[in-house]
Amino acid sequence: MLSPKSAELLEATLPAVGAAIGEISALFYERMFAEHPILLRDVFNRGNQANGTQSQALAGSIAAFATGLLAGRTPDAMLRRIAHKHVSVGVTPGQYAVVHKHLLGAIADVLDVSAEVAAAWSEVYWLMADTLIGLERFLPQGQQEHRVIARFQETEDVVTFVVRPVDGQVRAGEPGQYVSVQVPLADGARQIRQYSLSGRSDDALQFSVKRDGEVSNHLHDFAPVGSTVLVSHPAGDLTLQPGDGPVLLASAGIGCTPMISMLAELAATDSPRRVVAVHGDRDQLTHPFRAELAQLVAKLENARAHVFYERPIGDWPAERTGLVDLGGVELPQDTTAYLCGPVPFLRAMRAQLLEAGVTDIHYEVFGPDLTS
Repeated sequence: MLSPKSAELLEATLPAVGAAIGEISALFYERMFAEHPILLRDVFNRGNQANGTQSQALAGSIAAFATGLLAGRTPDAMLRRIAHKHVSVGVTPGQYAVVHKHLLGAIADVLDVSAEVAAAWSEVYWLMADTLIGLERFLPQGQQEHRVIARFQETEDVVTFVVRPVDGQVRAGEPGQYVSVQVPLADGARQIRQYSLSGRSDDALQFSVKRDGEVSNHLHDFAPVGSTVLVSHPAGDLTLQPGDGPVLLASAGIGCTPMISMLAELAATDSPRRVVAVHGDRDQLTHPFRAELAQLVAKLENARAHVFYERPIGDWPAERTGLVDLGGVELPQDTTAYLCGPVPFLRAMRAQLLEAGVTDIHYEVFGPDLTS
């Protein structure tokens, strides 16, 4: 609960902070990385810092949390998503104080706020930080050295890695979760990226990597069978929920990885649930797990697949050429929808689902969450 005085000041200043949050976020990161360069080198995604998406995500999360406090609610789904991402990259409780120092300093400098207003936003920050620390305390933490025991070329730019702990037992993940992988780069940085689990195994972890960015390129070029990588425990709140209701698994591009993992779990358990799998890609050659999708759907009694290609090769149904369109896909209103793909895809799918009366929607986005 926000104190009454802070709530009053928050309501009065939220529009100004919201309007300047992009400038505040940029200044915050600049100052924090100047004082703690190791955070940019070994924790934060340098690519997302360079293109500004990390700043936008921070701005969105703070604005969403502050707005929720004023409305008497908290954005629980967003907080769970952030907590899982934090434990996957090794964020510690002590680092929240570092963020507080530079974030509040950036707010004060950009807006020249009074001490009272600064104290109110400090209260907001610590309410959010304490909530996240509490959530993170109960999530599996830590990293283990894993050995690459197999790798498969799915498409020209997607490789699947199968890894097993060098010491100890594998910590199995749930369908839909991801792992963080940390690798040493040529300049000495140890950058971290998240990759969704793309299959099920009792004694290994399987994840798939699209060639895109420093870590992904390193894994493609310098992680042969027999090499080792540092892998986190599986994390992520996009998991297949139990039940017998209908399910939609919708993806685009490499977003198919958590969906194929969920589909594999449904097939392995001979699920009687009605399952609709929808995927969009550029063409047949860029579609990872194309054969697996067809095979898994064929194993399920009540499953159907709908695949859309923007520029299909050879003969392809006209109604499935172009971007994914759920208009011709029959979906009961009690469907539970799971989505993964680029932000524009997520927004388009959510709008189409709501129009169809489907409201139980869960999603995963690769990179900073700009949808909240």
